[in-house]
Amino acid sequence: RSIAFVLGLAALAGGSNCATAPAVTAPGLTLKKVVIYRNGVGYFERGGRVQSDRVQFRVRRDEVGDFLATLAVLERGGSSVRSASFPLEVEKATMPPPTNDNPNQLQTVVLSLDGQQHDLQVGYIAATPVWKPSYRLVIEKTAASLQAWGIVQNLSGEDWNNVSLSLIAEAPLAFDASLATPVIPARPVVTDGGDVMAVVPHSETSLADAPAAPPAPAPPAEMAMAMPAPAEMDLAEDDEEGRHASSKVAKKSGALAPTARARTAAGAMPGLAGGDSAAAQRPAYSRQTRNLSALAAIALQAGATRYELPTPVTIPNRSATMVMLLDRQVPGEAIALFAPDGGVPESTSHPFRVARFANNTGGLLERGPLAIFSEGAFLGQGMIDPLPNGATATVPFALERSLAVEVSRENREEGARLYHIEGGLLTVVRDAVWLTKYQVKNGADQSAKLLLKHPRVGGARLNKPPAGTEDNVGSGSALVPVALAPRATIDLTVDERQENQRALDWLSPLADEAIRAYIGDRRADAVIVSQLKAAWDVRQLLVKSTEQQQELAAEDQERRRATEETRANLKALEKNTAAGDLRAKLTSRLAADAARLDILGKQLIEVRLKVNENQIRFNEAIRAIKLLEPLPAA
Repeated sequence: RSIAFVLGLAALAGGSNCATAPAVTAPGLTLKKVVIYRNGVGYFERGGRVQSDRVQFRVRRDEVGDFLATLAVLERGGSSVRSASFPLEVEKATMPPPTNDNPNQLQTVVLSLDGQQHDLQVGYIAATPVWKPSYRLVIEKTAASLQAWGIVQNLSGEDWNNVSLSLIAEAPLAFDASLATPVIPARPVVTDGGDVMAVVPHSETSLADAPAAPPAPAPPAEMAMAMPAPAEMDLAEDDEEGRHASSKVAKKSGALAPTARARTAAGAMPGLAGGDSAAAQRPAYSRQTRNLSALAAIALQAGATRYELPTPVTIPNRSATMVMLLDRQVPGEAIALFAPDGGVPESTSHPFRVARFANNTGGLLERGPLAIFSEGAFLGQGMIDPLPNGATATVPFALERSLAVEVSRENREEGARLYHIEGGLLTVVRDAVWLTKYQVKNGADQSAKLLLKHPRVGGARLNKPPAGTEDNVGSGSALVPVALAPRATIDLTVDERQENQRALDWLSPLADEAIRAYIGDRRADAVIVSQLKAAWDVRQLLVKSTEQQQELAAEDQERRRATEETRANLKALEKNTAAGDLRAKLTSRLAADAARLDILGKQLIEVRLKVNENQIRFNEAIRAIKLLEPLPAA
């Protein structure tokens, strides 16, 4: 079965019947290369032989700025370029442009050359629709096949005939530089008498500390760009014919991908080249596509992924073409993902069905739609976000109602760990704990694999997460795997913790917990442990005497309250002759309370002296203790 790798799409509908003029044209210089980025610009390269001392470019008025800002010229015949000149429209330079300006109006830029014989290669950028990725994922039992297509739209005003086409993932900085518009800045005006009428900016001079180091020698052109090593071509016997066809196409069209010699440094003008290009390395291909030469070569250039089509492409003006960029096996499967979404109310209790695959293509996969297939059927569609090489995408495409999830949460504080001691001040750290409990039920007759997308608590750490958990830094979530048997229910808890510092009283129970944990830790500093043990012996006496003082003070307060109540009752009964027995009882109680108060007063004095003594001893014991480096959490 044959597969078409370049699909011509319908002509693009325009907002007007008026034709758009080409951004740049030049006699004798044919369009050779087009590089499309994801930022609204394209790089165009023209080349040819010129028998004149000048080349006249016709540039669309709205493209003059980009043309002048990015124009790069390579004279391959040995002569040089003198200048590039263009006329100025003085009226437009001194007043705002009228609203009815025609962007298709052409301006002339003249390139002056030395001599009459020239082999020129010219590169520049111009506004161009971004290329759009589109993906297909075919999920099999043990793996998956990933196809990537790129949709290229030509609105340049000219046909792209047999051009070398490259697509760049990512969007490097490209700005609109109005270099064709004259700018005459205002200057300070000084009268004849020397009176300054405007402020003159103050200048500053900085002296160099040392002469600049000479630049490092440039690496050989062949080493400027490292291409990925070719993969082994392990094709079945029935693909032998496709292998021969691929070899013939490669020989006919030249190298599958330009070598480093055909690239510029840092990707400024990615297609501008000098001299004949060397034989390119063969890119890695999968077993999926029979016509291997139709696939793009993938390379990294200045940190951006570059897809290079190996054979020339023709894209008429005001039309679009879809080209296959890659087709290879990737690790992938169809599973379930619990990730509640406000736009899908049922997702709060049921997970999504998702396609999960790893990007092992060697380059970045841009954001785009993904169609998912399995067992000869279409499963659904999803969107993948920009996916770097080596990363894994999890793309929802349907709802899985045979699985149900319930979620509950709990907060608390736990533990106390010694953090800092200095100047008699004690600081510990405690764990703020967030427990998220998931109950997952499988109502189907077959086993299921589920990922729980757990929303992470900002700044917290996962404590002993379930095996296989993926903590996705930067996304604010973690993926927790769950395997369920048929008709099974599983309870799972995700534990997150965050350390909080807290200053404590040395006599508090938390301080005792933290100090004892430090003393019992084999990693602890021996000198500090010895100091803490001595201080803690005194602390025990201080705690005991303090508790005794508190007990005596409480009893003293209660006795005094009871005494006042008894006196009030006796006063109320002093004229009641019939209550003599009750007055006698109250009088006896009052005498007993007064005697006990005398004893309590003496005991309080003694215990207060003991508390003060132990407090001073303890303060002296902790004064010299200094802990500046806490032990790492176990």
